[in-house]
Order: sequence, then structure tokens, then C-alpha cells
Amino acid sequence: MIDEGKPLFLQIAEQIEDSIIDGSLAEETQAPSTNELAGFYRINPATAAKGVAMLTDKGVLYKRRGIGMFVAAGARDIVLGERRDAFADRYIEPLLAEARTLGLGADDLAALLRERATHTEQTPQTEGTTPA
Repeated sequence: MIDEGKPLFLQIAEQIEDSIIDGSLAEETQAPSTNELAGFYRINPATAAKGVAMLTDKGVLYKRRGIGMFVAAGARDIVLGERRDAFADRYIEPLLAEARTLGLGADDLAALLRERATHTEQTPQTEGTTPA
């Protein structure tokens, strides 16, 4: 789990977000405490608290006084929306720029995506290989 190139508090926040997305941490259920996170990942509790605070600031988690942190209603939609935006910024914008350079329009791109998606779905992948 530890990625040396990324701050630990961000990794903690992303792990919680991943659990929300995959449903293992449902809305209105209690989230792990900062002490639980710190013990599990063997990190400073202040670092875990920073990741949790980041999610609280975004409205993904909220505090029930004396009980702990809980996943907010609508948290999955918030996380998915942010990740879609980040995906578009990281992958779609450069794709569109290159497509413009090559003179490809939206229909051309859609056809290429369908073609590659169909090919990828039909080709079994083995670990360590990349699709053609």
C-alpha cells in the first residue's frame, strides 16, 4: 500500500475512498478511527488524522460526537465525481489534444475506443502483459 512518491495522508484518504467506491464501506456506516488506521498501516496517528480530515473537509466523512467518523450520505457520488474529473484531466484532455493534432474527430475517437474495448474484452489478459 505504501507508495514512496505520494504523501501517506493522501494514500490513507484514497484507501478509504476505494472502500467507499467498492461498497465495503457503505454510506452511514462507521469509518475506521485514526488510531485503527495508524495501527493497521503502522503510521503516526496524526498522519492518519490528516487523511481523515481531508475527507471530512470534502463532505465524504462526518463526525458523530463521542462515537466516531461515519461515511456521509452521497459520499460515493462525491468520490466518483472527483475521480471522473481527475480521469478526464489526466487522460481525456491529452487524448483530445493528440486527436486534434492527428485530425481525428469525436466519431473517429469513439470508433477507436469501441474497437479497442471490444478487442480487450475478447483477449484474455495475463499478469504482466499489455493489450495490443
